[in-house]
Amino acid sequence: MSTSERTPANGLTILADVKPDKIAEIRAQAGRMAALPLHELLGPLTLHFARWVLVNNDTQFLYIAIFDTDFDQYTEDAIRIFNQVGMGSLFLNLVGFPENGMKDPEAFKKFVREHHRPSFLEYSEYEGVTVKEIKRALQVEEGFSAMLDAMQ
Repeated sequence: MSTSERTPANGLTILADVKPDKIAEIRAQAGRMAALPLHELLGPLTLHFARWVLVNNDTQFLYIAIFDTDFDQYTEDAIRIFNQVGMGSLFLNLVGFPENGMKDPEAFKKFVREHHRPSFLEYSEYEGVTVKEIKRALQVEEGFSAMLDAMQ
């Protein structure tokens, strides 16, 4: 995986085997994550989309993320955020994920690069538009609608 490669749906797709007997931990941690204020917490990642999926009879973990930043920045921000809330990462339950992966960005990046599955086709309705630009446009639209409502 090139750290400078940008695609229409910029991001990554990771497929890795789940450690034996870790499915319950993954589901429990996902429940704890879902209870967090994810929009606030994950904001620095400039995520357009993220999906965590168990596949192949819960033997493999699939993670898909579409984001604005480059790979290095995304990875470093993710490590910082998950350490900040004391959760570690769901990746800790994956075969081959380094024990120091949540403290060593290079070890984390190496794992991701080794487990990344590049797409062979991508589409983005809003290619090149950032999360910040989308949020700003929605605020303008909301303000404009409120102004029009007030005029009636």
